[in-house]
Amino acid sequence: MCELYSKQETLALRRKHIGPSCKVFFAADPIKIVRAQRQYMFDEKGDQYLDCINNVAHVGHCHPEVVKAAQKQMELLNTNSRFLHDNIVEYAKRLSATLPDRLSVCYFTNSGSEANDLALRLAWQFRGHQDVITLDHAYHGHLSSLIEISPYKFQKGKDVKKEFVHVAPAPDTYRGKYREDHADPASAYADEVKKIIDEAHNSGRKIAAFIAESMQSCGGQIIPPAGYFQKVAEYVRGAGGVFIADEVQVGFGRVGKHFWSFQMFGEDFVPDIVTMGKPMGNGHPMACVVTTEEIAEAFSASGMEYFNTYGGNPVSSAVGLAVLDVIKNEDLQGNATRVGNYLTELLNKQKTKHTLIGDVRGVGLFIGIDLVKDHQQRTPATAEAQHIIYKMKEKRVLLSADGPHRNVLKIKPPMCFTEEDAKFMVEQLDGILTGLEEAIGAETESVISKNTPCRTKMPKEAQSELLRDSSLDPRENPSQKRNGLCTDSLLSKRLRT
Repeated sequence: MCELYSKQETLALRRKHIGPSCKVFFAADPIKIVRAQRQYMFDEKGDQYLDCINNVAHVGHCHPEVVKAAQKQMELLNTNSRFLHDNIVEYAKRLSATLPDRLSVCYFTNSGSEANDLALRLAWQFRGHQDVITLDHAYHGHLSSLIEISPYKFQKGKDVKKEFVHVAPAPDTYRGKYREDHADPASAYADEVKKIIDEAHNSGRKIAAFIAESMQSCGGQIIPPAGYFQKVAEYVRGAGGVFIADEVQVGFGRVGKHFWSFQMFGEDFVPDIVTMGKPMGNGHPMACVVTTEEIAEAFSASGMEYFNTYGGNPVSSAVGLAVLDVIKNEDLQGNATRVGNYLTELLNKQKTKHTLIGDVRGVGLFIGIDLVKDHQQRTPATAEAQHIIYKMKEKRVLLSADGPHRNVLKIKPPMCFTEEDAKFMVEQLDGILTGLEEAIGAETESVISKNTPCRTKMPKEAQSELLRDSSLDPRENPSQKRNGLCTDSLLSKRLRT
């Protein structure tokens, strides 16, 4: 493998020249990746890792058709989008064809954060309102405007929620306020949004937008109950606001049956604005906002020109077109359905076998495994999740954990992921869960007393990671119960992977 520096030299240079808040995966023992192909990544030693988390390399790492399209166009021309060029309009035409008819006007950007920031500008300009409703645990990007509407971020830092931001409960039917045993969780969660709207109006404020991922990713792989978005859209539009669907992580066929995740909630639900990014360019920086003619006209009427130097440039558009071709030609939506269903079936079998698995949820190749210490209380198994992630890395399988308690294993691999990959991943997970549960005496679903003597230790790397990250969600249970793991006061700490 071709390297400029040894792994230790690279780490030293990173510590010296890269900002300390820029984290790496498995920070206690990071992997140095030097090459990737399809759903596999390779380190400097040539060791192969199965990538189960990289939804950026959507059609597969270094897909030859995408690489060829970029190289061919780069040899010919790359310039800003103020020059007339066929690629941007061809891509806009094909992208619009995947969406409901009323969503037909595109604004190209370079990242999902840029796209969501622009979506807010469109919403603010449309009616002249300012207030935004967001979901608890949501993350919409790293720009200042987006940190303000991302509880996933601002609740962990020193920022105070802005007056124009309103946080609605995440529509989580496993761990949330209204669960699977509720008669109508969709209406109950939507009524929470209606309550926010009423309170805002009573305070003299006006709603500009409701923004939500079609399926919450950082919030813990949350799939809203059927009918929720329709009711929320009705309430928000009735208040003069617009509905923004954030598809940055979950779009482009990841759910299998539909090209966009919001489409799985029914034809009677169409957002006013849709944002997209990450998988759009298969790793090439490319993103977009798509909206209606009415909203676009209102934005133009402000008199301010929108100009993005690189957004929709000839090379980016060529890459985007190649990604669309690969999704279609290789039937990656069909693959997401087939492999996703197979993987979910395997994981549900593991759920009946392992008490640590509280819930398996997802659609297509977007799946979450909610780990718990007991099924009745659904106490998050945070430390256990970090233990599993590092053990899976040792088995050459890359997973991460997220959610407000960092206890949900996230599975969102490249779309070329196969049934053989799914089987291999689950076999490794089964072995690790078996060993962990045997070690901590998890034969029952009861929470083990914190006075139980330690029986096993977490991997040293996972302990170091937990010690390093002291940012706590203030709403997490500060309980120090360790379920037999020798983690001292670490259980409520968090691992960022």
